[in-house]
Amino acid sequence: MSNILIRNASNADLPGLLALENACFDSDRMSRRSFRYFLHQGHNCFLVAEQEEKIVGYILVLLHRGTHLARVYSIAVNTTQRGQGIASQLIEEAEKRCANDGRISMRLEVRTDNNSAIRLYEKLGYHPFGEYKDYYEDHADALRLQKRILHRKAQTAHVDVPYYPQHTDFTCGPAALMMGMSALNPTQAMTMNEELGIWRESTTIYMMAGHGGCSPVGLALAAIRRGFRAETYLSSTDTPFIDSVRDEEKKHVIDLVHQDFLQQLANHAAPVHYANITQLELEAALEQGKVPLVLISTYRFDHKKTPHWVVVSAIDERFIYIHDPYINEPEYRFALDNEYLPISRTDFDKMSQFGQLRLRTAVILSPT
Repeated sequence: MSNILIRNASNADLPGLLALENACFDSDRMSRRSFRYFLHQGHNCFLVAEQEEKIVGYILVLLHRGTHLARVYSIAVNTTQRGQGIASQLIEEAEKRCANDGRISMRLEVRTDNNSAIRLYEKLGYHPFGEYKDYYEDHADALRLQKRILHRKAQTAHVDVPYYPQHTDFTCGPAALMMGMSALNPTQAMTMNEELGIWRESTTIYMMAGHGGCSPVGLALAAIRRGFRAETYLSSTDTPFIDSVRDEEKKHVIDLVHQDFLQQLANHAAPVHYANITQLELEAALEQGKVPLVLISTYRFDHKKTPHWVVVSAIDERFIYIHDPYINEPEYRFALDNEYLPISRTDFDKMSQFGQLRLRTAVILSPT
């Protein structure tokens, strides 16, 4: 381990990084374009290990905006320098820097047949929490590992929620509802047909262009039709999202659909609470085995004020964890980044309101 310098990667390291990548991997290689992107992108932890002025290893950890999660995207050590503890040094330094940045967990993937790497990660305190089938270019499976790098003191309230990504820009509500229903009943269908069917049942919203989204009362009704109980929380008696359009005829249509949905909920004796749902109520729901769906604004993720449905899957004393159905491929977000995504309680409080009326709304699912 002597004479190893761990430092931030720079543009001058690009030739050495490419040579290292080609020497270490036969497939799933990062391209020059990918390296240049991450070197310029800045919102990550990109470290190199240098020995005698040569790049002998690197680690790239993605730090996702608006969250407290870190994910090892790639790590490599030159075959001729292995056995010196370089990989351990890279990982430990990355953990230290990510923890200092407020990240609470580090996640990574490793081939299920890479026993030496798995032993190293387990020695460093990483624990398996799932697998991805057919993950690599050669169709090998990936083991998913995680380590807590900032430790909690209180017990976490959580529900085991399977992940399902939305397949369109406008079906976050159906995708979130499907995840919640599947957590309560594993036989619940999670297909694109079901996703689009729920959207057709639940939408009230006009958009200036494109498709509308789903209202809380519409999602609650869709859940009830599928055999679940649903409680709806609305912070106002005003029609949700009506301020998103200016045309009076469109406002009238949104209001008519909303009032019809409310009447249908009343026919099912499904409760509607006109109140701000609190984090204590979300936590209590999880402890009772219920699954909350919450509407957030995406501003802290993408600087766009878009209404977006997520599943609250766990809560501890510092963080609220969500299953986010939206996968932003150009920003290298993957499904494994979107499960139990940690958000500080303060940030969640700010993002769980939408529009000029600061609407707060949620749907709490439970078995019948």
